[in-house]
Amino acid sequence: MLSFSTKLAPLLALGFGLPRYAVAQSSIVSGSAPGFATGVTGGGDAEPVYPNTIEDLKLYLTSSEPQNIVISGTFDFGGSEGTQTHTACNTYECTPENGGQAILNTLGACSGVSSYEVEVDTAAYTGIEVKSDKTLVGDGTGAILNGKGLRFTNGVSNIIIQNIAITNLNPQYVWGGDAISMSDCSQIWIDHVTTSKTGRQHYSFGQDSDKYITISNSFLNGETPHSTTCDNHTYWGFEMVGNYVYMTSGRSPAVSGTTTLHAVNNVFSDNSGHLIEGGGMGLFEGNVFTDITTTVASGFSGELFNAKSTNLAQCSSALGRECVANEFDDATSFDYSDTGFFSNFADLTVVDASPVSDIFDAVTSSAGNTLAS
Repeated sequence: MLSFSTKLAPLLALGFGLPRYAVAQSSIVSGSAPGFATGVTGGGDAEPVYPNTIEDLKLYLTSSEPQNIVISGTFDFGGSEGTQTHTACNTYECTPENGGQAILNTLGACSGVSSYEVEVDTAAYTGIEVKSDKTLVGDGTGAILNGKGLRFTNGVSNIIIQNIAITNLNPQYVWGGDAISMSDCSQIWIDHVTTSKTGRQHYSFGQDSDKYITISNSFLNGETPHSTTCDNHTYWGFEMVGNYVYMTSGRSPAVSGTTTLHAVNNVFSDNSGHLIEGGGMGLFEGNVFTDITTTVASGFSGELFNAKSTNLAQCSSALGRECVANEFDDATSFDYSDTGFFSNFADLTVVDASPVSDIFDAVTSSAGNTLAS
């Protein structure tokens, strides 16, 4: 599991106490939020609703009222909002026709490069703007949002997403679509969620502060038919956090800005480029790194703590316990033992870490939308 908080403005410092919700969490949710998102209740005691159409689902997620939403089967958004024309260009070694990605000219990436017009699926390009006090749970292992992601922005809080899959977000185009986007939100718990075939990132975090976020038991599946690195690995994996991170080639995670990341008991597997980049702060403990070409990108400018046998006791002051050592299998360890950011964990709820020997099989077999009815 990875818990994290970002603080991009002085008034959103990590030292504030966690908000507490008077309403209990709904019984449709399995377990309760661990780590930084402790106390989240989502839709609380609202009567569960069962949408049958994509219109119903959007209506419930964007409602101003608390909602406990249960879905089953595939909600197919492909083509439901038409298409939009974008300028694109081929800046990578392989083109979309050959298993690569083109890049949309979103940030002027095609300046000075031969470009062309493409039609992009609108539904996949922009996710649903989820409002506060929502729970979205998949009933069984087949609950899928096909061609539509989710967004938590503009101050929303108290949201639970559990046991769903999000896939097919214009994967042939960089900037084609993110699975989950967050900016200016708090108290978010993402649990047992599978993300795959994204146009850009599995998890994207904007410029505004995000606080008290936990992503647990989730599967970031980077295997894709369209890859900037031409090897079926997703480069644009995610910017902050994940649990079972498979077949990526970069940004897995990008610990950027003033992010404080606590990475606990995750499996990082089969990365053909680099994992950690950015300039934020991250404590990694009890994780398994296997088949990783480069663990930390050259030029990393932040602070990291890699728990290993020689420094475990240094965590005691911040976590109230010793850290659990990471394990590296066909992967290079990273020599970081920075502790200057440990004060950021004050007043935050910190999860316990299981022995690393228990992690690989447990995580890889259960991560993602694997909860039965």
